[in-house]
Amino acid sequence: MTDRLVLTAQELADACADAMWREDNATRHLGMAVEQVAPGVAVISMVIKPEMTNGHGTCHGGYIFTLADSAFAFACNTYNQRAVAQHCSVTYIAPAIAGDRLTATAREVSRRGRGGIYDINVTNQNGEQIAEFRGHSRTVKGTLLPERP
Repeated sequence: MTDRLVLTAQELADACADAMWREDNATRHLGMAVEQVAPGVAVISMVIKPEMTNGHGTCHGGYIFTLADSAFAFACNTYNQRAVAQHCSVTYIAPAIAGDRLTATAREVSRRGRGGIYDINVTNQNGEQIAEFRGHSRTVKGTLLPERP
């Protein structure tokens, strides 16, 4: 982080993502990687491991949801105002299998007052759509970065 008193929007998004990453045990534990962040945007990827598959031999939907939810979290927390999920929904479009590299791309649709709406597209390594996720965020008290004097 810079010593300037004012960060650019991108610097703020990067600093918030770094702070989130340090505390996000679930995202790190599942082997996710933050590929990109920008104000209201996040791209996170994850390789599907054999232990993430279900009785049909495909990726368990909970892991796909978790990947999309992590991208949602990183996108809605790029403004240094803590934000949490208020409502989420997912539509599964195609199966993923062990070895697939899934990428969740979150994009802000609307941000007004304490609420935000984010669309997250999950694709595999071939660019095929696996799922579509929509998250509604709500800001709560607190910031991710320490307050400056």
